[in-house]
Amino acid sequence: MKKIIVLLLTVCFTHIAFSQNEAAAKTLLDDVSNKMSAYNNMYLSFSQTLSNEEAGIKEGDEPPIRGEINLQGEKYNLNYLGNNFIYDGKKLYVINNEEKEISITNGDMGEDDGFIYPSKLLTFYKEGYNLEMGNLKNINGRKIQFVTLNPMDSESDIVKVELGIDAKTKHIYKLIQTGANGAKTSFTITDFKSNQSLSEHFFKFDKQKYLDKKYIID
Repeated sequence: MKKIIVLLLTVCFTHIAFSQNEAAAKTLLDDVSNKMSAYNNMYLSFSQTLSNEEAGIKEGDEPPIRGEINLQGEKYNLNYLGNNFIYDGKKLYVINNEEKEISITNGDMGEDDGFIYPSKLLTFYKEGYNLEMGNLKNINGRKIQFVTLNPMDSESDIVKVELGIDAKTKHIYKLIQTGANGAKTSFTITDFKSNQSLSEHFFKFDKQKYLDKKYIID
């Protein structure tokens, strides 16, 4: 009987501790979302690295991929891999400058692959994930609190997401996605600016501008 009581108490305390851990993780992410969403707009420059231990690819084997993005609500203007992505809240324009081609689709990029797209950066954690506090790390003199997000969908292409939060500024510092194939993609914020002076046309697609440059528009 004693053993049963001890077992029940252990299960009970474990459940309470897990619930408190999850609640603390959600509170932290809510604080981050509320703070960053309050800005009129944000500018982020980032570096992307890829590693896959199973395939023998270590982080740092290849130079990082650089990119930059301006965000305003769900709208964004992203420069990445030589392409410009403009999402005006209704349509997505993908501008391939090398091929001089532009594709236009209704709505944002699809989410079937589990990838976290810019317009959902501050809200994606609210649905479909179990949350838990991770490690607090000192990175280049900054205290970074990690939160682990585990997808509830067992068939998701992404098996784990880790968000690194600057404990002082409550800004996202790092996002790490681990895929079902073992590949780990890391995005590190290298520069951050808020409330920039942007033109009213910054998140709009200028069709005539690209027609004049002889771009092909699908």
